[in-house]
Order: sequence, then C-alpha cells, then structure tokens
Amino acid sequence: MIKLFEPLTLRSVILKNRIVVSPMCQYSAEDGFANDWHLVHLGSRAVGGASLIIQEATAVSPEGRISPEDLGIWKDEHMPMLQRINAFIAAQGSVPGVQLAHAGRKASTYRPWSGEGVVAESAGGWPVVGPTSTPFNDNYPVPVALDAAGIQKVVADFRAATRRALAAGFKVIELHAAHGYLLHQFLSPLSNQRTDEYGGTFGNRVRLLLEVVAATREVWPDDLPLIVRLSVTDWTEGGWNAEESVQLAAMLKVRGVDLIDCSTGGNVPKAPIPVGPGYQVQFAERIKEETGILTGAVGLITTPAEAEAIIASGQADIVLLAREFLREPYFPLFAAQDLGAEVQWPAQYERAKPRVTSAAGPR
Repeated sequence: MIKLFEPLTLRSVILKNRIVVSPMCQYSAEDGFANDWHLVHLGSRAVGGASLIIQEATAVSPEGRISPEDLGIWKDEHMPMLQRINAFIAAQGSVPGVQLAHAGRKASTYRPWSGEGVVAESAGGWPVVGPTSTPFNDNYPVPVALDAAGIQKVVADFRAATRRALAAGFKVIELHAAHGYLLHQFLSPLSNQRTDEYGGTFGNRVRLLLEVVAATREVWPDDLPLIVRLSVTDWTEGGWNAEESVQLAAMLKVRGVDLIDCSTGGNVPKAPIPVGPGYQVQFAERIKEETGILTGAVGLITTPAEAEAIIASGQADIVLLAREFLREPYFPLFAAQDLGAEVQWPAQYERAKPRVTSAAGPR
C-alpha cells in the first residue's frame, strides 16, 4: 500500500491524499485583494492533485501584512475573489484552506524582489506592533508594544477573519504562530520581555495564542478542522524550544486544534539552522509521539520517496510542500506514477496520463 495516497479525515473534511500545498506568500496583491495570479497559482495546484491547498499568509488586519502586497481578509470586499478561487479548488476535488496571520514586528517590509527592510509610510508602509518595542533586526521597523486594548484587537481581528474565511468557502484554517510573526513573537522569550500577564512564564507567553484559538473556535464550525503552524524551535539558546512546543501542542489538542504544522526558526536573525533534506521532520515525529495530535512535516521534502517514507513510517500524518510545488505544480500526479499508485487525473488531461508501473510491471 502506498501510504502517501491514503485519505485522511479531519473532522468532516476528507483529504484524498497526504500531500498538502504549504502556504507561500506571492506578494502580488493590492490592498489585500486576491486577483487572477492567485486564481491561477492556487488553481493549478488543485489541478495537480494536491489534497489541501493552504492559501498564503493572509493578514487579519492591514497592519498585520508582511508587505504592502500581501493578501488580506480584513474586510468583506476581499471575499468575492476568494470565493471564486475556492470554488475552483473544490471543483477539482481539493480542499481550500487559508493561513490567517499577523506579522507583528516583521510587518511593513519590502517584498523580496523590491528591496530589503522597512517600507516607509511615505512609500506605503505603516506603523507596526509587537510584544515589545524591540525590532526584529536593525533594518526592520521599530514596533509599538501592544497594550491590553491592542492585544484584544488582535484577538478580535482573528475572530472576524475566521468569520470571513467561512463565508469565503474555506474548509480549513491554519493559524500562523511560526516564523517570527506576531503569535510566535509572544511565544518566544527572545522576543517577548513583557512583565504583564502576556510575558515571562510559559503560561503567560502562550496566552495570546490560546486566546486566538478560542476566538477562532467560537465562530469556526465544529465539523471543520483547525491547524496551528508552530516554529517548534528558535534554534537559539534561551529561545522557544521543542520541549515547550510539545507542552503547547498538548494544550492546543484539548482546545480544538486538529493538527500541528511543524516548522522552525524565523524569530532570530541568522540563527544556526542545520538546513538539509527533511531537517524538520524530527519535530513533527516528536510532537505526534508525545501528545498524540496529528502533525504535518514541512521543509526540503522534494521527492516522492521522501514524502512516502515520512507517512509510511508514521513520523507525520501529512507532508506540506512549498518550493517543490513552485517547481512542479503537478507533483502529486507524478508522485503517484513514481510510487506506483493509481490516481485520477483531470478529465481534460487524462489522454496524457502515463501508464502506472510497479514491481509487477505496467498496469
């Protein structure tokens, strides 16, 4: 049996295989609005056979964008194009998902091909917020430390974005608590030196994420799954670490989170990350083993054999591919051929489908 192509049930949602499109910023929106680029980009991965397509980090507020060109879901006017995209994804047998995000102190920065560092307000930037007034790096904006009202606005923005996500036809929500963005900034003692109930102890540092999860679950239907992406470690002494991630994952499990998307890093400039094929799989395996929650593995998974080995060995329940999907939008179709699994191709492409081969020969 090819485990990579076995279905997975998340509440009422059935994923037809274990191959998921990881959220990847396209930096191609204007005022948060999706456009034809996003339709073709996301739609082609649905045609290519991915079971779940998680839309890029989508800002819950204007100030929560990473760059001026990020997607947004902070107003109702954003919804019609998202509805169109999601309808197309669903028509291909894939599940539309969205990553809800707030960039915090890493907001108001240039998209990768337009420059580096802070975008000035005169050039379309905006004041940014964070746990404290410490910037991410010397060329990043200096944030305003969130007060109690500001924190509650963040929670309310996630709640409102969840309502819009439901109305737009998304079936899966992922909350972005990784890669040095706002929720991760509160988790890590390296970026959170607050002395109130949102800083200091582990219980205080996880408070904002737990409040966002609760607010999301208040309005997200019980029959639809909720994912949280964590940076399991900061890869830096004194930072957020795997032991804390295991503890947090157990807390999230009893609060209605269905799966932990296990990434790492992003909160410390130039952290010594040992990048290599499957370098983050160990964290998905550990969280799954120690808490029993479902996990997703992500990070330099580039071949069908690697993906199959992760699922077949039980190290994770899904694999999330990012750059490999940029190189090959039809990765699942060709992975099935490579592994000897039979999958349905789009009717429009059926005449180009290769014959599946296995150890027993062509069939």
